[in-house]
Amino acid sequence: MKKQEVLKAVSMPIYSPSYKKGPHIFRNREFMIISYETDLEALRQAVPEPLELDLSNGPIVKYEFIKMPDCNEFGSYTESGQVIPVLFNGRKGNYVHSMFLDDICPIVGGREVWGFPKKLGFPEFRVDSISKDCYIGVLKYGELEIARATMGYKFEAVDTEKVRKAMECDNYLIKLIPDVDYEPKICQLVNYPIENVTVKEAWTGPASLQLFDHAIAPISKLPVRKVVGALHFVSELTLGKGKVDYDYMK
Repeated sequence: MKKQEVLKAVSMPIYSPSYKKGPHIFRNREFMIISYETDLEALRQAVPEPLELDLSNGPIVKYEFIKMPDCNEFGSYTESGQVIPVLFNGRKGNYVHSMFLDDICPIVGGREVWGFPKKLGFPEFRVDSISKDCYIGVLKYGELEIARATMGYKFEAVDTEKVRKAMECDNYLIKLIPDVDYEPKICQLVNYPIENVTVKEAWTGPASLQLFDHAIAPISKLPVRKVVGALHFVSELTLGKGKVDYDYMK
């Protein structure tokens, strides 16, 4: 294999890449997002400079369950994690704090390209098979359950245009890749866009959320003080190319 051929490789292993170039188009992507108040000091510790907390609605965390049944290259998978409202240079956005999903391809691609904080987990998001009147979200890390959420099934319709506009805000990640001696080689604040968004339907309703302690998956370090809102919606979108908003190495 010539040097030029090596440089054309998209990802490792070069003989059989773990993922391919986008665009990554998501169809019928289904969200359940439960917003909750948490401990302010814990939230300050979770958000890296130069981002600042957006406290316009209090110390809020958005806990997400996302079902992604159809995505170019990444396949079909489910994801769960925490997102924190932030400000960067006075502009509103979201910082992705934790992500757990059940598919190796988007774990590897998400971490290497954009810097998504993805770890292997086992989330489940579905309608309750017995009561039929609520959504259930469960996240396991290894053997143990670390998150459990419920939300009433399509209680009250929400303006889909409002949801679409909210999805198109700035979204931030910390991309950290070490060199072969473990010293940081890349350390960047990445801003990734969500593009070509269509929201098919959106709903709100009563909700609950429980987070459980785990030594290796410590999502409960942002504890639930009070659930303040819930949103369920179905969308189409494209995950766009990221850009570097801040380089920690410079």
